[in-house]
Amino acid sequence: MIAPPLRILSESDVHAALPWEPLGRALTAAFATPPAVPDRTAHALSAADSLLLMPAWDELEIGTKLVTVIPTAAQHGGRTVEATYLLLDRRTGAPRALLDGEALTVRRTAATSAIAARALARPGARRLLVIGTGRLAPWMLRGYRALLPSLTHFAVWGRNVTSAAAVAEELAREGLTVEVVTDRPAAAAAADIVSCVTTATEPVVLGAWVRDGTHIDLVGGFTPAMRESDDALIRRARVVVDTRSGALPTAGDLTQPIAAGVIDASHVRAELGEVLRSQLTVRRGLADVTLFKSVGHALEDFAAARLALSAG
Repeated sequence: MIAPPLRILSESDVHAALPWEPLGRALTAAFATPPAVPDRTAHALSAADSLLLMPAWDELEIGTKLVTVIPTAAQHGGRTVEATYLLLDRRTGAPRALLDGEALTVRRTAATSAIAARALARPGARRLLVIGTGRLAPWMLRGYRALLPSLTHFAVWGRNVTSAAAVAEELAREGLTVEVVTDRPAAAAAADIVSCVTTATEPVVLGAWVRDGTHIDLVGGFTPAMRESDDALIRRARVVVDTRSGALPTAGDLTQPIAAGVIDASHVRAELGEVLRSQLTVRRGLADVTLFKSVGHALEDFAAARLALSAG
């Protein structure tokens, strides 16, 4: 038996193959019934360079995201972080597809936050604020717009107003009006959902700013040194994580207040999969502040890659 040829999906191919609604359904199913996902492994290539491996598999396929972090890559025409996804046939081990990992990552990250908000945010949420202007920011706005149709007002804040305006202009060309805000506390107080996509090491959203009923989405921090929320917000919120095994050891938004004795691990009410399986109800009423902390998980890449491959 001759194996089918290896398919190569470029950045544009991946985006085209992952419409938001089908991607949301695929991720919901993957969180509800997850594949086998061992811990991510990191390998030092040098004192500064790293290789990260994020595998997952089920009875049909094996997938691995390979991420390189090479700070000097720009000197050679590359990017500091590069990602590639390899999908294999579980029965034969033969490679099936090689996908652009950057496109896969931004798309699945935004969709995961949006499906978490659908489960946790106050019904009828209308106002979204995105804090941050990096590569993820426009994708968060796109994903939320597609997957939460109740949203009618979109705003972005960044330390650099020019960068925030660039995000708004990019989306305006797609027909999405995004307000550039400069008063972060006031914008957070007015929002129904606040999504943070920064590399901050100091809080960018405070518990004192948000009103009752707000849903907070913390995406950017993925190391113990990084933080987007303050102690008051974490203490006040009913917290859900993508996975405890991923978030509790590595997310500074949790490790720091736990180390300080502000909360303990039991303050995390649930994993997203438990919520999506309707095993746990996190929001008890309209006044609750809910918070979703994600650090990224291999099941998201696996689900998105499989969907992309099946699309063509």
